[in-house]
Amino acid sequence: MISQLLLFLSFLSLLSPSLSQLRATLIDCGSTVGSTIDGRRWHPDTSYISVGTPTTIATPVLDPTLSTVRSFPLQNNLHKKFCYAVPVYRGSKYMVRTTYFYGGINGVDSPPVFDQMVDGTLWSVVNTTADYSNGMASYYEGVFEAQGKSMSVCVGVNIYTDSDPFISALEFVILGDSLYNSTDFKSHGLSLVSRHIFGYSGPIIRYPDDRFDRFWEPYLESKSTPASNNNVPVRGFWNLPPSKVFDTVLASNQSEPIDLIWPQVSLPTSTYYIALYFANNHGSSSTKSRMFSITFNGVTYYKHLNVTKEGVAVFSTMWPLTGTTKLTLTPAVGSNDSPLINGGEVFSVLALGGRTLTRDVIALEKIKSSLQNPPLDWNGDPCFPREYSWTGVNCSEGPRIRVVTLNLTSMGLSGSLSASISNLTALTSIELGNNTLSGSIPDLSSLRMLEILHLEDNQLSGEIPPSLGNMASLNELFLQNNNLTGQVPSSLIGKPGLNLRTSPGNQLVSPRPS
Repeated sequence: MISQLLLFLSFLSLLSPSLSQLRATLIDCGSTVGSTIDGRRWHPDTSYISVGTPTTIATPVLDPTLSTVRSFPLQNNLHKKFCYAVPVYRGSKYMVRTTYFYGGINGVDSPPVFDQMVDGTLWSVVNTTADYSNGMASYYEGVFEAQGKSMSVCVGVNIYTDSDPFISALEFVILGDSLYNSTDFKSHGLSLVSRHIFGYSGPIIRYPDDRFDRFWEPYLESKSTPASNNNVPVRGFWNLPPSKVFDTVLASNQSEPIDLIWPQVSLPTSTYYIALYFANNHGSSSTKSRMFSITFNGVTYYKHLNVTKEGVAVFSTMWPLTGTTKLTLTPAVGSNDSPLINGGEVFSVLALGGRTLTRDVIALEKIKSSLQNPPLDWNGDPCFPREYSWTGVNCSEGPRIRVVTLNLTSMGLSGSLSASISNLTALTSIELGNNTLSGSIPDLSSLRMLEILHLEDNQLSGEIPPSLGNMASLNELFLQNNNLTGQVPSSLIGKPGLNLRTSPGNQLVSPRPS
């Protein structure tokens, strides 16, 4: 469960010319025009989402991307999600960052608390109350692999949400292959807890100093020890931290332990990805050795780490933590120099949610496009997270997730019923009654498990497909109050076990006696 590795990799060999520029999709949520800020191109969000309300906030802001938000309706939307769909490269690893600045858009003092999701995975609860009270925006960062040609990022209404959820900005940045590559991103994602530079008190370090625009925050603590600037020529870091991380160092004055409360938040009981970065700040001619051990809450994380001027990193992919965490660096016996630390990252390790069978997702998307007013939450994965499955969609259990029932009764739907519904071959029930659907009834003969078909009280026209009579599992067929014409198929008349309703409201004739 717990692994520890010490890596000395050539920094230069990991780089390619394309990585010197940010490869990203940056979305200014709620904005209707694009902009360029600090050399980074931001897009309006209208190409990525079709629901929600764009709003310009009244609160003055320094960052232009915080001046607009997209908000989503709270009313009657408990456990409903609203999703951005962003084109991606399948198999690529992305840093995904969401930013939230409330700006009083809901007319109440405190911002709402709500959920955020990536594809079918519940990522985290969004609670920006503390930051907003201090006049700051909140950001959340994760690392996820693209499982398809698009990724969805969604916000959702949970039981604590008391006003409309919202989002200010959304970023997708492609990461280099070497970054965080000890994680199996087919089954897990990473959610950032802390990323710090130790012994540093300046502004956040980010792009262009970090080619992937990760945020490296200064570690501020009242007991901080002195920092020094040495321009250490590091080259041993597969996660490619920016060189500025090594311009300063947190070290003890003498050969004594360093105790730090880090991360500076109380952690829920879980497993965490931890990476620590070190580089000796003595010149090559120094005879001093710098060796120390690392513990978290008294548990050995790495023993007798030998830090050189080229740099060294240690990491664990699955380290258990809970509550307040104390990081201790203790000099090894015989070491004649003090411990030090330059940087560190902590991520919580997320087990990915499931994925609906692609064939079913495509079919539902085509059904959605044939409706003039589909449910607002028909975005993202239809079945996951489970508590946020699409309105009217019920899914199977087990390793292969299929759509098994579709119930959109009395949803005020208009438009037509797409023939792609016949591709949802695990369906046992279709209930679309009491809407204003028009057009013909498609051929549903491929739905061999279908038991219930309710299409009553619509505006469907044309003939009843004879193939309905050949569906062995069908035991309930309601077609009354439509505009159907022609004969009732003889295969339906007197079919054993079938509850058939075709009147009133149609212009049908019974089949001639044989």
